Amino acid sequence: MTKSKRPEFRPDDFVVYPAHGVGRIVSIEEQEVAGFRLELFVISFEKDKMTLRVPTNKATEAGLRSLSSPDVVAHAMKTLRGKARVKKAMWSRRAQEYEQKINSGDLIAIAEVVRDLHRADDQREQSYSERQLYEAALERLTREIAAVGGNDERGAQREIESALVGRAA
Repeated sequence: MTKSKRPEFRPDDFVVYPAHGVGRIVSIEEQEVAGFRLELFVISFEKDKMTLRVPTNKATEAGLRSLSSPDVVAHAMKTLRGKARVKKAMWSRRAQEYEQKINSGDLIAIAEVVRDLHRADDQREQSYSERQLYEAALERLTREIAAVGGNDERGAQREIESALVGRAA
């Protein structure tokens, strides 16, 4: 059995878990599970009132990563300012693709979803499922940009909204 390389995360580090977004490592603890001793990252997602335990040797395989660099955030903001690319495929197929992008944990892919699903005031209403996907992507994007910039989520949200409003139509 090969051991995966243990990522170098410490308590109080912000991390991104693809399926849940930005969380903070509360501690690293050992537990016995099915007769095996496991070292676990204990990650708290305060907004969701959720705690996740990820084995340290499986963290990389699970997609756990550190916050994006400021360069990646700048690229995501540039993506938001771009022209929306909406495919002509059926909604169910597009929705699946959007869901995969959101759960990939990739900041650029999440920014693409926000850009593609954003509706200006003069555009038609979003369906319920479009709005749900848009809000999920927007929340993930906002949390990570706020955590990277070290500011609050409201400030990050304003930054995102100004990029979306100022984009090419």
